Amino acid sequence: MRARLHDAAQLLVATILSAQCTDERVNKVTPALFAKYPDAAAFAAADPATLEREIHSTGFFRNKAKAIREAAGDIVQKHGGEVPRTLEELTALPGAGRKTANVVLGNAFGIPGLVVDTHVSRVAWRLGLTNETDP
Repeated sequence: MRARLHDAAQLLVATILSAQCTDERVNKVTPALFAKYPDAAAFAAADPATLEREIHSTGFFRNKAKAIREAAGDIVQKHGGEVPRTLEELTALPGAGRKTANVVLGNAFGIPGLVVDTHVSRVAWRLGLTNETDP
């Protein structure tokens, strides 16, 4: 993703939006989105229908809007407005699985983690590096 990210909350939102979506599409949607919603508190307070319209082109917009609003609400209520810095706390946020958590940890906080998606899993399996089929 090449969206201009100002903080970890924006990276979290962009990563949630990237599920089943191209980076190009996320990069088209996020500038206006981040101008309107500059932080977790703004995303938490967003009108659900409006946010859905704004991210509609990324696909799965209802689920993504719900996850973004709920994750932002948790960040505000449980973490003082700051994106948490542990895998456990990040994966507890709605819409944030291990892959998303590792993207945020690595890119926002410099905390190393392995971002494993379907493609990495498939190549690792073919090379005999693992017998696991679930990334």
